[in-house]
Amino acid sequence: MKFTTDLHLHSHYSRATSKTLDLEHLQLWGQLKGIQIIGTGDFTHPQWFKEIQEKLEPAEEGLFKLKPAYARPIERDVPKACQGTIRFMLTVEISNIYKRLDRVRKVHNVVFAPSFQAAGKIIERLSKIGNLASDGRPILGLDSRDLLEIVLESDPMSYLIPAHIWTPWFSALGSKGGFDQMSDCFGDLTEHIFAVETGLSSDPPMNWRLSQLDPYVLISNGDAHSPQKLGREATLFDTDFSYPAIYNALKDPNDQGLIGTIEFFPEEGKYHYDGHRACNVRLHPQETKVHQGLCPACHKPVVIGVMARVEALADHPQGRKSPRWRPYVNLISLPGVIGEARGVGPNSQSVQQVLMDMLSKLGNELFILREASLDSIRKAAGNLVAQGIGRMRDGKVHIAAGYDGEYGTIKIFSSEEREANEDQLMLFGR
Repeated sequence: MKFTTDLHLHSHYSRATSKTLDLEHLQLWGQLKGIQIIGTGDFTHPQWFKEIQEKLEPAEEGLFKLKPAYARPIERDVPKACQGTIRFMLTVEISNIYKRLDRVRKVHNVVFAPSFQAAGKIIERLSKIGNLASDGRPILGLDSRDLLEIVLESDPMSYLIPAHIWTPWFSALGSKGGFDQMSDCFGDLTEHIFAVETGLSSDPPMNWRLSQLDPYVLISNGDAHSPQKLGREATLFDTDFSYPAIYNALKDPNDQGLIGTIEFFPEEGKYHYDGHRACNVRLHPQETKVHQGLCPACHKPVVIGVMARVEALADHPQGRKSPRWRPYVNLISLPGVIGEARGVGPNSQSVQQVLMDMLSKLGNELFILREASLDSIRKAAGNLVAQGIGRMRDGKVHIAAGYDGEYGTIKIFSSEEREANEDQLMLFGR
């Protein structure tokens, strides 16, 4: 069966996350977004792990579902057109900060466990290394290679995927805290890595340019810090609905169960270009070279972004596909498209009103963005929103690229186009 997953996210026990990031709201927003399997995130946090065990019960092998007593109050908030199956998988992101090869390394890794027993073994080992209660995403003075060993010893089907591998500060290949080779990060256990996460600031074609990434299948996740951000990136499967089937689709090069990914436009990611946020300076890598790596405003070193880092490590030209390539699609969030059509922010009341109306009439967000007919969208939300989704599907959007922690800004419409549709905007709830 075909299904969509978002397995890297957080709970309300992580820093800088929404208080509504609980299992109930993930159950709600999973249906609104069109996600079928959601990571629990943060399973090493003692209070969150207790909550997970209390509220979830076993479903398909290695998957869990929300117990009816917790699911029922949420269901009344899900439009009939969006109702669907939600399952959870035990996941956690670990922040590894340690010294290796004469440099301090800062690498984020996502860990997956097939059972409470396996997760418990990982928790027991890690609790002896650092304070797991301090943050949902624990910060540990533990080598990534040694974390991988702990994960592998917990269960034959536990696994680790390097997170957002290009992010400058916290990733396996990042310009600030990473390595030049994946094998330098995981050493003698590198063969047990079979998938990597591209992150919001890169897309598959950028990763296909590196021979060293050929052994790995690429996955995408939203890294959500609020339930509304669920599914902004995701991974698509067509296989049995179970943890072992997902594991095999990731690990076995001959298994075609992973059929593709949903991606940001990489320019929208907050580390795509180089730059210096304090001075509002955004630089294309070629401009960075002209300025010798220094901010033209304050002359301090700029943060080297993903685009430049990929170029530095790539050994193939653009357009090459890796042996384990999969199709992908670039999307903009539905609130983002509606907000662009109206010239307001995606969180504004008028946007949320149109969003919920569209979900009620048409179905979940990913269906609307990818598959709904433009005619049905036009009838539900007006010509400009339909036109915006059409342009997004064709890749006809303008993005001022993200840099140094600032998301890129998307432009789909001109002010003149909005003014020409003013009457329709009023009609559809402005």
